[in-house]
Amino acid sequence: MPFILKKYEADIGEKIYTFLSHKVGLKVAHIQKYLDKGRVFDSNGNALKKGDIISTPTISIAQFEGITKGLKPLITMPKFALFDKPSGIMVHPISRRTPYSLLDEVKYHFGEGGNIVHRIDAETSGLVLIGRDKQSEVELKNKFEKKEYHKSYLAVVRGKIDKKMEIDSPIKRDTESLIRVKMTTGEGGKESFTEIRPIKYDVISNTTLVEAIPLTGRQHQIRIHLHSIGHTILGDPIYGMDEKKADMYLDKLLPHDERVELSGANRLMLQANYLEFEYDGVVYKFTSKQELKDI
Repeated sequence: MPFILKKYEADIGEKIYTFLSHKVGLKVAHIQKYLDKGRVFDSNGNALKKGDIISTPTISIAQFEGITKGLKPLITMPKFALFDKPSGIMVHPISRRTPYSLLDEVKYHFGEGGNIVHRIDAETSGLVLIGRDKQSEVELKNKFEKKEYHKSYLAVVRGKIDKKMEIDSPIKRDTESLIRVKMTTGEGGKESFTEIRPIKYDVISNTTLVEAIPLTGRQHQIRIHLHSIGHTILGDPIYGMDEKKADMYLDKLLPHDERVELSGANRLMLQANYLEFEYDGVVYKFTSKQELKDI
């Protein structure tokens, strides 16, 4: 399990902040995070806050300790790193019971200071940028918030796309759906723009390999935009699938063979394939080493 409850002999009467700094040896940023997120407990299991005085003989800290399943960084630089994430791996744990995520590999390889700069869906494969310390994490996150990067995806979609197009449909949460994470297009949504460029059409499978360039960063943007124009991404377990079946998939109750039959592939055929950004006066350009195939 990634979250480990570590117990420490405490000094009754000392401020918890001072104890964590001087006796446990945590950095200020980590102390603040643990206290703010309620991960520091007294012997009775009560969460402690900044300014509290230790009143029990021990305190415990729920700390994230990364494990590895052999996934190594695609590239490692002094201030950042890049992972080429396979499909099916979550970027962040969704609870303390999540057995494994990309964050495990980040913490395993780079320690407490390493953190993920941006997200991609668990079903999406491809490039994920990592800040190796808090400063680089903040600087790189700011670049993403300011759209100071160029990012593109590859996708295999149903049907034939034979010309470049721009999809500018607003995106909003689908409040009528049974599925909490499902998005839709329509009036009242946030402005969203995606460029689609066809690469290759396969007449036998009636599918097209496309490059998708999101000019905004909405949840499920590429997936819902392509679905909205009748070109659902192959393997999508939510869009283009019966909602009851999609709900079964999310609850891990849908048999694998049925998922493949309904969605057309073993996995979501979407990959974060290219990332370009400038950092410390240098322009970096990276491409995924994975092949977008049904595996």
